[in-house]
Amino acid sequence: MKLSYWEIKSWLSNIHYTVVGSGIVGLNCALALKNRFPKANILILEKGMLPQGASTKNAGFACFGSLSEIIDDLNTHSEEEVLQLINKRVDGLKLLRASLGDKTIDYKNYGGFELFLKNETLIQDCLEKKEMINTLLKPIFKKDVFTTKSNVFNFKNVESTYILNKFEGQIDTGKMMEALLKKVYTNGIKILNNTFVERYSEDLNTVKIETNAFEFSSLKLLIATNGFASQQNISEVKPARAQVLITKPIDSLKIKGTFHLDKGYYYFRNIDNRILFGGGRNLDFKGEETTVFDQTSLIQNKLESLLRTTILPNTDFEIEHRWSGIMGLGHQKKAIVKQLSNNVFCGVRLGGMGVAIGSLIGKELSDLIV
Repeated sequence: MKLSYWEIKSWLSNIHYTVVGSGIVGLNCALALKNRFPKANILILEKGMLPQGASTKNAGFACFGSLSEIIDDLNTHSEEEVLQLINKRVDGLKLLRASLGDKTIDYKNYGGFELFLKNETLIQDCLEKKEMINTLLKPIFKKDVFTTKSNVFNFKNVESTYILNKFEGQIDTGKMMEALLKKVYTNGIKILNNTFVERYSEDLNTVKIETNAFEFSSLKLLIATNGFASQQNISEVKPARAQVLITKPIDSLKIKGTFHLDKGYYYFRNIDNRILFGGGRNLDFKGEETTVFDQTSLIQNKLESLLRTTILPNTDFEIEHRWSGIMGLGHQKKAIVKQLSNNVFCGVRLGGMGVAIGSLIGKELSDLIV
């Protein structure tokens, strides 16, 4: 596409920092850069009409890990590494709430609940290790995080005992992203949508960036594409699709909170008198390792079945929307924030915790620029 002189002059000239991806990490990175370098020209490139990936498609859980997830993490990470992960999630949530405000993002501290399917051994493991995990987390929270709770929501086919995390909350993902975009525009940062980085090359002082529509140069390139990181040759990150559905409004809905089921592979919450329900990736790990935004009958049918038999067994409901988002996972849960070459940097692999750590990873990515 041939651009005009005015387009080149106004949008693509004298670019100091180019950020790839307008999700939680990319927007926070750009804002942090602008705060540090007020006179810098900052450009964000976004491949979608709206932010792609998971930033506008997640379930809006303000969480740091269910009890069973933390126990599972201890099988592959040291206690110190798990503490570092959780501490970063807690700090990231504090930063998100402080920078945008609880009212703006509709933060609600209804608590988080872990449910256990009947006739599975997971609940016994969690109950046996609950106090050990509470002791482990005491330096961060100063109080016990996990307590037991009886079945007050009348779910079916689950154990009568839940695990309550009173520190867990929920947000409105759309309001969060609207607020971030508003801050970005207000600070004079430009965003070009429907623009995909096809390749880049660099010399000592600049990066030449080739997109699907034009070419330009930037002093630095910062990649914040998370689930799509492999498309920018960051092999440590694999895409992981998460499928979601939401009901139409339900009269007199009594369910309030965020809920984790089956080691967190299923999750649901209340929002606008509806139930938002997602997960099922464990039904087809290989098939869900994709960057294709789509839904499958295998997973969608399972979600509907659990809604009818477990979550809303005595309630008539209709499904109104279905969608999917793309997360970035890897063999470790620690995010990758590093310099890739002289002038190229990345902040990726959020491990399904974008709401919790996205703000902090964006800041850490910007801090790599010296």
